[in-house]
Amino acid sequence: MTNSIKLLDGKVEDKQEVIDNMYSDDYYYGYLGKNALSSSSIKLLLDSAKTYLYISKYGQKETQPLRDGHLFHTMILEPEKLNDIVFVDVQSKNTNKFKEAKKFHDQVFTMKEKNDAERLCDALLRNETALGLIQDSQFEVPMIDTINGYPFRGKADVLKNKGGIVDLKTTIDVKNFYKSADAYKYYNQVYIYCQLFNVDYKDFKFLCIDKKNLDVGVWDCSESFYLKGEASVHAGIEIYKDFIESDFDIDQYIIKGTL
Repeated sequence: MTNSIKLLDGKVEDKQEVIDNMYSDDYYYGYLGKNALSSSSIKLLLDSAKTYLYISKYGQKETQPLRDGHLFHTMILEPEKLNDIVFVDVQSKNTNKFKEAKKFHDQVFTMKEKNDAERLCDALLRNETALGLIQDSQFEVPMIDTINGYPFRGKADVLKNKGGIVDLKTTIDVKNFYKSADAYKYYNQVYIYCQLFNVDYKDFKFLCIDKKNLDVGVWDCSESFYLKGEASVHAGIEIYKDFIESDFDIDQYIIKGTL
């Protein structure tokens, strides 16, 4: 690991200072969200260079799955941050009481969202296999490094002290999680995190909780899944080079094909 890193805006920063700053969500999702690539940005680039540019400029729209996942992760990995969240005793975000709270607080959730997240957390933490996977570990560990000459950021949900990464996921069908992993391109995350944290793909696991029946699943990663991520990430980098870094007129971006 070198002592400095060049970000997408051209600034050369001390790497350890960047890593230290990454513990701040504002810095990690704000400044670095625009000036370093990630598994989510690679997915956006592969889906649409236009969408990547739009989200980089204006931010990503908050969806219910993102809200649910954020609250679940906070309860499991960073419970001390629950003090920064305001919970409103309403069932819907469309109520006036909820909207009023949003005017004065950054993070506002309904009691229904809180109860749903607590239900998932309770099921996960009562499972001995799940507990064993997250014990003797550090949580929400940030890292930044270069891949193919470009800065990439990431935060390991669970970084095992003896080596290895465990990533927490919620799902609506844990038995068919492999389908979600492919659809959401989780292989990008596996490849990127293995590079950032110098972890073998055999030591990367997904720990999943089914939102419907509370079943817990543990999914290992195969070499083919890892290599799929490698090819996908490098393809995303090429799209970044061609349509973002080159100052290509994105209004001229077109998808071609033959039926």
